[in-house]
Amino acid sequence: MTHIQFELVSPEKKIMSEGVTMAVIPGTEGDFGVLAGHTPLIATIKTGVVEIYRDNMNVCSDRIFIAGGFADVSNENCTILAEQAINVNDIDAGDVAKQLADAEENLSMAEGGADKRRFQKRIDVLTAMQTAAA
Repeated sequence: MTHIQFELVSPEKKIMSEGVTMAVIPGTEGDFGVLAGHTPLIATIKTGVVEIYRDNMNVCSDRIFIAGGFADVSNENCTILAEQAINVNDIDAGDVAKQLADAEENLSMAEGGADKRRFQKRIDVLTAMQTAAA
């Protein structure tokens, strides 16, 4: 099976860099699969889960939650620059619930439009993270 070089980078660190059979990416225009030989593209990624298929296209080997970003795809490489990335297995549901409660409280006390938008975006990301972990 032919592999594509897949890299996932967050602001903190490189999460993954290896050959994979396929990656399924949550694009803003819809989810898309990336295989070796893919047509080059640059896509905006929405908050969601990237599914990694290392050895075949039937078994998802990793699910990584990302909070938006960009994908740069060529026929040999796929690089994701994510705003935030965490393996779904590493999500602490209790911690996410606490962060969500704090963000909702901050939203209720926010006065300016910019603050409200910032807290609402955080709530949206945390809610998606809860869904991914469930």
